[in-house]
Parts: sequence; C-alpha cells; structure tokens
Amino acid sequence: MKRAGYTRGLHELGNDCFAYLQPDGSWGWSNAGLVVGDGVSLLVDTLFDLALTRRMLDSMRDETRRAPIRTLVNTHANGDHCWGNQLVTGAEIVASRACRDEMSALPPAAMTALLAAEGLGRTGEYFRHCFGAFDFTGIDVTLPTRVFDQSLDVSIGGKRVELIEVGPAHTRGDVLVHLPDERLIFTGDILFIDGTPIMWDGPVANWVGACERILALDCEAIVPGHGPITDAAGVRGVRDYLVYVRDAARTRYDAGMRADEAARDISLGVFSTWGERERIAVNVDSLYREFSGSHAAPDAMRLFGLMADLAEAGAAPAV
Repeated sequence: MKRAGYTRGLHELGNDCFAYLQPDGSWGWSNAGLVVGDGVSLLVDTLFDLALTRRMLDSMRDETRRAPIRTLVNTHANGDHCWGNQLVTGAEIVASRACRDEMSALPPAAMTALLAAEGLGRTGEYFRHCFGAFDFTGIDVTLPTRVFDQSLDVSIGGKRVELIEVGPAHTRGDVLVHLPDERLIFTGDILFIDGTPIMWDGPVANWVGACERILALDCEAIVPGHGPITDAAGVRGVRDYLVYVRDAARTRYDAGMRADEAARDISLGVFSTWGERERIAVNVDSLYREFSGSHAAPDAMRLFGLMADLAEAGAAPAV
C-alpha cells in the first residue's frame, strides 16, 4: 500500500482505500478513513464538528458517488471521532456496545459552555488553546444503530473488514478496523503518532495488549487516530511509552509520592519530543487509580488544570 504524506485531506492508500488526515494531530485534529467496495463504502469515524465533517465528506465525493457510504464505524466515543455522524445519512452506524454507552457522557453544549466560561484562569486558557478552533453548535449526537461485543466481521462490497474491540484502554470501547486482505488497519486513538497518548480509562495492560495485537496483524499501512500514517515502529513507540510511564509511575506510587508530584517528576527521555507531553498528568492519574483499585471517574477539569501548569512549565523533565 502507498505511504501517504502528512498533509490535510484525503490520501489514497491503494486498492480503493483512503485515509483522511488532519495535521498537526493534536487535540481534536483526528484522522478518518474510507474503504470503497463494489458499489458501497465504509467510513471510519467522523470529525469533531460539522464544518470539518462536511469538508471531509466533500473531499470523498468522487468515490462516494459511485459507492455511497452505507456503513459508518466509530472507533470510540470521543467527539472528534463521532460528532459529525449526523451528516452521514443513510448509513448504518456501527460501534462497540461500550462505545455507544459512552457517547452521551459529554454533550457538545458542555464543550461550548466551557469554552465560554469565565473565571477558570489558566485552566480556561489551556482549554481554549486545545479546543477553541472547533465549533460545537448544531451537533446532534447521533448514536450507533448496531453494536457488538469483542468482534464483528462485515463485508463492504466484497472487501473483508474485521472490527476488533480492544477497550477499555483510551476509552471504554476502543475498536480497531482491520482489512486483512489489504494489510491495512485504522486504529482510532489506540495510536497517537508524534503526539502523547492520553489514557482516560485504562487499564494500561489492555492498551499495551492492543498495541501487541496490531503488531501481530502485520499490516503494511497503519492509520492512527492522530498523527501521520505509521508502521510497526510507530506502534512499538506507543507501546514503549505506556510501559515506561507505567513502570515510572509504579515506582513513585510505591514510594508514597502523589500523582501530581509523580507527573512532574517523571523524566520523559526519548518521548520528550512528542507533542502534548503534558498529558502525562492524565496518564499518571489513571495509573494511580488503577494501582489503588479505585473505579472513580477522572476529575477532568482538575487534570486540565494540571496539564495547563505542566504545559506552561514545559511539561515533565526531558532528562
């Protein structure tokens, strides 16, 4: 398959498969995919707002005129992968059961309110830095019409597509979209390439296991949820980051250090060049909750405040 350059828009990968890329891959700038079969197509994910999703769908018109989108797969419940669903009319929307159950947890109106909120100080500034480029008005969260657990095989105009549930990891219901005959996989946010993964859910072992699953599939083209198209080396990088932060956090947890202190203390070394490295605050917080056996939900606004502090300070030390 072709290795696409990292520029905004639709990139052909070969055999009527496409990636839609959105540099720079940071907060909200997610990727999607299109699989064109005989007379029908499958879309992998929509985008964060309606304008971005319309632009993406317009870029696909030459393909979808001859092969309309009849299946939409949401890889997980984050809005940057599903808040454009309402624009894909006439398609069956497929996701894991856990993904569907999570989709309504954060309404778009809440994002609009947070962006407009006053009195949040540095947290508000950081939140607007992350999400101020997006327009969350007019979004009607459109839920999957078909759900599955563990795995589901579908045929898209003669192309085999395997949907593999690997969550909870990044979110509660992460799904890989694998085309075995094309040796192609769309990973959703199991992979962030050149950006720091963010683990809201875990457990970390599931995410590490998902990386190992991707490696075992031996794909030629790997389309991440964020960042440029990658290969096995990119998958290993994400896996190694997770293992490194897990082990570093465990050492500090066992020593009695608080999670916020650990996030500031962990040296990122070879991972320090990745974008959004302040996300270590969320990752360590999730790991600490996992180590303690807590099932409490993360305090998102507190963690955005800590990420704001880390971003201002240059995130965790690099050496």
